[in-house]
Amino acid sequence: MSTVQLEKTRIERDLLGAKEVPAQSYYGIHTLRALENFQISSKKVGEHLPFIRALAQVKKASAQTNLKFEQISAEISAAIQQACDQLIKQPEQWSHAFPLDVYQGGAGTSINMNTNEVIANIALENLGLAKGTYARIHPNDHVNKSQSTNDVYPTALRLAVYYSLENLFAVMRKIIDSIQLKAAEFNFVIKMGRTQLQDAVPMTLGQEFRAFATLLKEDLKLIDNTRQLLLEVNLGATAIGTGVNTPYGYAYESVNALREITGLPLVGAEDYVEATSDCGVFIILSSTLKRLAVKLSKICNDLRLLSSGPRTGLAEIRLPELQAGSSIMPAKINPVIPEVVNQIAFKVIGNDLTVTMAAEAGQLQLNVMEPVIAVAMNESIDLLCQAIQTLDEKCIQGIQANEQACYDAVMRSVGIVTLLDPILGHAKCDEIGKQCIAENKTIQQVVLEQGLLTQEQLDQIFAFSNLVSEVQTAQLDLAQVS
Repeated sequence: MSTVQLEKTRIERDLLGAKEVPAQSYYGIHTLRALENFQISSKKVGEHLPFIRALAQVKKASAQTNLKFEQISAEISAAIQQACDQLIKQPEQWSHAFPLDVYQGGAGTSINMNTNEVIANIALENLGLAKGTYARIHPNDHVNKSQSTNDVYPTALRLAVYYSLENLFAVMRKIIDSIQLKAAEFNFVIKMGRTQLQDAVPMTLGQEFRAFATLLKEDLKLIDNTRQLLLEVNLGATAIGTGVNTPYGYAYESVNALREITGLPLVGAEDYVEATSDCGVFIILSSTLKRLAVKLSKICNDLRLLSSGPRTGLAEIRLPELQAGSSIMPAKINPVIPEVVNQIAFKVIGNDLTVTMAAEAGQLQLNVMEPVIAVAMNESIDLLCQAIQTLDEKCIQGIQANEQACYDAVMRSVGIVTLLDPILGHAKCDEIGKQCIAENKTIQQVVLEQGLLTQEQLDQIFAFSNLVSEVQTAQLDLAQVS
């Protein structure tokens, strides 16, 4: 005799008919249909906690504003707000209630309906009522009152991206600190600078690493400045930006409510029709993430070159040894961390193109491609966070300088002939350099052989203080400017 127990269900209805919904699920029929329609990837909406939090904040602001304009009762508003607070405070506990695939058609309607159903059912449960008893609190008529997916989704997406960037900033600050510590540690390690992969003039390894830190500091500032554009929202626009089905003044008050809830200096859009279809903010913000990815990739390229060898490459630095580098070649160690960060950079660059194409694909009064923009932005931020943290902890912090190799490279370099240019002239230095290359000699050897300078003079010219210089910037005393 079978002992299989069938899961209890409840019946819900929509414009397409009736369906059985698991009795204990917080989502309802609209979510269930979307689950059936969109089985594209293994990524679920509920995994993006900042987005769940942001959706709940938007719904809470709407419940407050609807109460202010007497669109819903005080009891219903309070129940909705309480449910929203549960999602805001502990979104991780509710991720199971948002099972939809991140890739979907409908411009985010499925996600908005999923949110409406979850909030309604949490509110009903808090009131001691069964899930699905929507006559008391309805997903559309109450939770979604005075709203449309077309203003809820874009507003929540902007908030979610804004929040997610905090994690990126945190790991960026940490790696910048780590690089600056290495710059200080390597401040007196003299090495050869290179242009076009050819010997240029001497510098210190500290200067090289300090430049890495500056690269990232510039991007941190740029991304943070660009992030402020996310604070302009279209909440209250409803379907196409005209505010249909909202009382006069609703948009202004709903943004005020959301500002209080989030603590962010949010403002309503200048033109709600324009804002409802435009995704320009994501184009520019994604491009700043792409720029960061390019900078990270450049740093990793340099680390791979500087650590190349250990005998036949530059071998100026040693990266931490993390794993065997070959299944056939003994004693081989590879720069695996810079390599993986390079690959993440390529992915972020590709995501930027996705955002660009999706933003361009908007038609008339709505851009239905916002879900893929959300996926690409979220993925880029998450990947950059993980890549930067990995690069910091498993590579940067453990880098060591090969001081002797760096110094030897400087002394046998032809590039240091540049320091003789002011003394012997450019043409003569050209001749010296050509002879060094042809006869495999050092600059000092050729100069001494030709009797151009003494050893004492060469020692003075090639002293550390002369080999390495810093650009001096003049500071005008504005008080003396008439």
